[in-house]
Amino acid sequence: MISNTVRPVETLKPLIEQAVQYTVENPRLPLTEDYTQAIEEVIGMIDRGRARISTPNADGTWSTHAWLKNTIMLYFRARMMEESHAGDLRWVDKIPLKKWEIKMGVRVVPPAVVRYGAFVASGCVLMPSYINVGAYVGEGTMVDTWATVGSCAQIGKGVHLSGGVGIGGVLEPAQAQPVIIEDDVFVGSRCVVVEGVHVKRGAVLGAGVVLTKSTTIVDTTQPGAMSKGVIPENSVVIPGTMNKRFPGGEFGVPCALIIGKRTESTDRKVSLNQALRDFEVPV
Repeated sequence: MISNTVRPVETLKPLIEQAVQYTVENPRLPLTEDYTQAIEEVIGMIDRGRARISTPNADGTWSTHAWLKNTIMLYFRARMMEESHAGDLRWVDKIPLKKWEIKMGVRVVPPAVVRYGAFVASGCVLMPSYINVGAYVGEGTMVDTWATVGSCAQIGKGVHLSGGVGIGGVLEPAQAQPVIIEDDVFVGSRCVVVEGVHVKRGAVLGAGVVLTKSTTIVDTTQPGAMSKGVIPENSVVIPGTMNKRFPGGEFGVPCALIIGKRTESTDRKVSLNQALRDFEVPV
């Protein structure tokens, strides 16, 4: 059952923390009704965007709320496997799919799949793609064909995830930061962004860029400037290689190259056709 009860999300935090401890102490016992009700309420809030796994801070960093990620893990335990079908298509899972209505203002092109417990804001366009539980997708974002948004990933407003993009997910450990793609980012075809990498506002990732926590990010505009895990605002990034010496010899290792900042000409190249975003909700 998906609860319609509305309680302030912070009032449910102690119950979720107690439920986590209960499962540790009683690994084979079912959750109590109070715990199950709290879990359903919190998942419903995440589904509607009233609670987010990670939230931005004033200084540009993000805070990850471990107790919300723990709620998702508890949700898997609280639910039973169910058979579902749509016409001849049949599947077996614990988590239902999001049920779309035109008033939600999202264009959903089949077979786009979004699990219940993921939030997709009004004005988004979902081509055939997949969005996992706990994810957040902001207003006006395009999730293009065969792109995937992993569990708990945070996608901002006006983002374009191009065809075949893979945004990684993370549930455990609970304190681990998910992938964060801020507002107005363009992610080119077949890019992969995983392991809690943070792509800041307005950045452009060229086709085929792969970003992990261990990927070296080289700023070619500043001699010797290298970093990992964060793409600065408005950066234009392409895939590259750098030579590294190992005991067996010197090899070219993949890296990401910042080649400059976003300009008006870049914007023209990566802009979406506005007609794809327009979505008029009937009164």
